[in-house]
Amino acid sequence: MARPIRIGNCSGFYGDRFAAMREMLEGGDLDVLTGDYLAELTMLILFRSRLKDPERGYATTFVRQLDDCLGLAWEKGVRIVANAGGLAPAACANAVREVATRLGLRVNVAHVEGDDVMPRLPELRAAGVDFANLDTGAALAGDPLTANAYLGGWGIAAALDAGAQVVVTGRVTDAALVIGPAAWWHGWSRTDWDALAGALVAGHVLECGAQATGGNYAFFDEIPGLEHLGFPLAEIAEDGTSVVTKHPGSGGAVTVGTVTAQLLYEIGPPLYLNPDVAADFTTIALSEVGADRVSISGVRGTPPPPTTKVCLNLVGGYRNSMTFLLTGLDVDAKADLVRRQLDPVLDGVREVAWSLARTDADDPATNEQAVATLRVTVKDADDKRIGRAFSSAAVEIALASYPGCTLTSPPGNATPYGVYWPALMPNELVAHTVVLEDGSRIDIEAAAETQPPGWFNASSMPRSTHLGTKGTLRAPLGLLVGARSGDKGGNANVGVWARDDDAFGWLSAGLTVERFKELLPETAPYDVDRFDLPNLRALNFVVHGLLGEGVAAGTRQDPQAKGLGEWLRARHVTIPTHLMEGGA
Repeated sequence: MARPIRIGNCSGFYGDRFAAMREMLEGGDLDVLTGDYLAELTMLILFRSRLKDPERGYATTFVRQLDDCLGLAWEKGVRIVANAGGLAPAACANAVREVATRLGLRVNVAHVEGDDVMPRLPELRAAGVDFANLDTGAALAGDPLTANAYLGGWGIAAALDAGAQVVVTGRVTDAALVIGPAAWWHGWSRTDWDALAGALVAGHVLECGAQATGGNYAFFDEIPGLEHLGFPLAEIAEDGTSVVTKHPGSGGAVTVGTVTAQLLYEIGPPLYLNPDVAADFTTIALSEVGADRVSISGVRGTPPPPTTKVCLNLVGGYRNSMTFLLTGLDVDAKADLVRRQLDPVLDGVREVAWSLARTDADDPATNEQAVATLRVTVKDADDKRIGRAFSSAAVEIALASYPGCTLTSPPGNATPYGVYWPALMPNELVAHTVVLEDGSRIDIEAAAETQPPGWFNASSMPRSTHLGTKGTLRAPLGLLVGARSGDKGGNANVGVWARDDDAFGWLSAGLTVERFKELLPETAPYDVDRFDLPNLRALNFVVHGLLGEGVAAGTRQDPQAKGLGEWLRARHVTIPTHLMEGGA
């Protein structure tokens, strides 16, 4: 079809705004409405749901949204594509059919399966797949709870081409929800690399919902209608170029800044990998082409890698935690006393993590300003050892410890936790199948042409130079630059961008890996990579291992590194005064 396809998004995670589906369907014209319900942690949540009810294992909110909106989508001719199938895409598709029957609608529903490799683990191991940890190289020991390969978008395209009005998938890449519909609409071939890469970039912008319209934006005070943000949509042309926008009258804004922030979210090297194509993020060009309209062009694509990423979740053991409030003077000495008093009960525990948050202020004017927080988190294979034996011991010292001793919770039992384990498997061993409304099946072949991914490093990227200046001032870095951070398994990324060329020249020259570690001392023990994206006036830092064994196992106060970028922006640095001119 000659005109661009209009693809909207109504969910960025399992638990996103329930009303967004109706808002997107009523707010303006769409051809396809997508919903992203899955993350690494979500697969573990759905596993627990399936343990309670074997018929579950999918995002039930999606089905409830369709109960409210399927008739509206059918009337408007909008096709629905969502990865809400989770661990049970067939069961989710059946639940959608039940909704349609209850509403008196004839709706063609298809689902995509094959991502679940749990039943195939013996076969895959016999074929030489060792599922070594992608980040650490460690060998996989024992059997996982879940194991899902990240499928691409061609199964979605085949389902739509066969007439499906609702397509439910399991674990596909987030951007596949956009790549599939765009490829179907425009009739792209498997080797239209640049067009596919353009759709991949647009999909990455849309996948987190309202983050593209001003949600979690560094300069949030510039965004109108933050109280109720609209969700984004992309108009994707036949050549893969796109315009990101939102429905008229909805809250928020779509600007080069909001799109840049989302492009930097949870990425690694500039070559962004997908089972269908790899997109070179150094070639992305952004421009504002109207109010709330940002064009994405210039994206170059290359063949995908020969391997597919697999998300595994393992049994980590049990965990428990207790939190003490330390008020007033001698905070460090009070924290040390608690540690000494709990040492006997913690002796031999597999992992003990202490965290002292010095949120107290000098000469506090309120009680809250006088309080620091001490949290101890324990992990062990024995739930009894770190259950009531630990938490009760913490409570028992309440009248025999530091002055003002206060805990934030009663004693509790230990709870199980999971470990995120990323791995790879050869593309040709991935089963990617579409199951149509009539039960017929379409097998999707792996990409015939692949290419090992190149590794970008800072020394090979063009560098801007520092602009000389006479005057400087000491101020928070965030007065001049924006940041967006997040998690990729056990790693964290921090994308930092400037809003003009002069500021980027200063940022690029000054924010080295060494300086980054100085400003964020918690990252100092870890390997940090810096990748330059001068086309976006941005730098991307990847902190390897900061988040340990993933979100479910994390002991950091910020286990998903969502606030890491804002911490960086809060640090004071020496800024040339001429860069601050213009009202900053």
